[in-house]
Amino acid sequence: MSATATALSGNTRTDRTGRRDFRRLMVGLASSQLGDWLYNVALLGLVFERTHSASWLAATTTARILPIVMLGPLGGVLASRYDRRLVMIVSDVVRAALMLGLAAVALTHGPILFAPLIAGLATAAGAPYPSCVAATTTRVVADVDLAAANAMRAVVGPVSVVVGPLLGAVLLAIGSPGLAFGVNAATFLLSALAVAGLPADAGRNATRTARARIIDELYEGAAALCSNRAAARMVGADLVCSMVYGVQTVALLGLATRLGLSAGGYGVLLAAVGGGGVLASLISPRAAAHPNVGATTAIALIAVAASSPLLGLVSGLAATVTVAAVGGAGSMLIEVLTETSLQRTLPEAVYARAYGFAFPASIGGIVVGALVAAPLISRCGLNTTLGGVGVIVALYAGFLLLSPIKLSISNEQDNS
Repeated sequence: MSATATALSGNTRTDRTGRRDFRRLMVGLASSQLGDWLYNVALLGLVFERTHSASWLAATTTARILPIVMLGPLGGVLASRYDRRLVMIVSDVVRAALMLGLAAVALTHGPILFAPLIAGLATAAGAPYPSCVAATTTRVVADVDLAAANAMRAVVGPVSVVVGPLLGAVLLAIGSPGLAFGVNAATFLLSALAVAGLPADAGRNATRTARARIIDELYEGAAALCSNRAAARMVGADLVCSMVYGVQTVALLGLATRLGLSAGGYGVLLAAVGGGGVLASLISPRAAAHPNVGATTAIALIAVAASSPLLGLVSGLAATVTVAAVGGAGSMLIEVLTETSLQRTLPEAVYARAYGFAFPASIGGIVVGALVAAPLISRCGLNTTLGGVGVIVALYAGFLLLSPIKLSISNEQDNS
């Protein structure tokens, strides 16, 4: 067992029940995220097989991602208003039903327009899930163990990025897209079963206030995030790292071509970014416990900033993979530091709503980075684009060093 997992000895309830409840939460998160990446391969494969159109692929990807950016804040309100355990179960069951509908479209050769529509609906149904998981973590894990818990949550993403597409490719090889969609439906049902095992009070907001209008609750969440200088700066760090990753999703393809690699080389470089994140998760609890969080965040940002231009300057697969892993490690540290900082500085009553803005902002950064990468590379060149992105990250790191972040280790709001 990793050091990260060992560090989870939550005493919010008891050591044993805290670990058990968090494991159930992680089983739900891991199974649903693994299924998401698994089905993405089948979804794009189905659309391209039917249309042979790059425009259809772009539209399908947009339909799959955009709802979480647009509806994430509303998902935060739902996670704040209602029992989060129930919200997650309903989200999983609805997405399982939609995946079965998508399987029917594939198996019956239904109209291909249904594929991006159903994918968008599935993403919309999952909009409250990230806020629910983040807020429930603070209920079942002790404050001292939040960084370790967040590291485990964060590492689910890169592991799913590596394993999910591989499973999707295997299912496509032995069956059809319909089979992959059916397996994804099963992962959501597994997630629902895992979450159903949580105690009822684990999903309730202990400091819930009287319900206001939805627009007022959205405003309160955004205001809590923006008015808390420490939290806002950490979200900014996560945002610039997400932008770098978005650029890399395009730039790494050019690097793989430059290295004379096949299409599989692109996957190797992306896996290197994820692998660096997995390794960084082992040290992130100690990094989050450092008294000078601002300096720790700046160091992680510098690793990301330095790795970006170096990707274009180094030669050879081994060196490129190493640099990509360093950048992935820095981004993972930023993600864990941001998650932990938000949990420690925002009051529980407003945390889910604030997270409903922070998480979509991170996803939006990936989308923006991916959208601007191609025209920038075409106009300025691959090396210049990677160098420019590195400069942006370095400037933000310098800002944090000049304007230190001060975090409270309680769940009280810190506006310092």
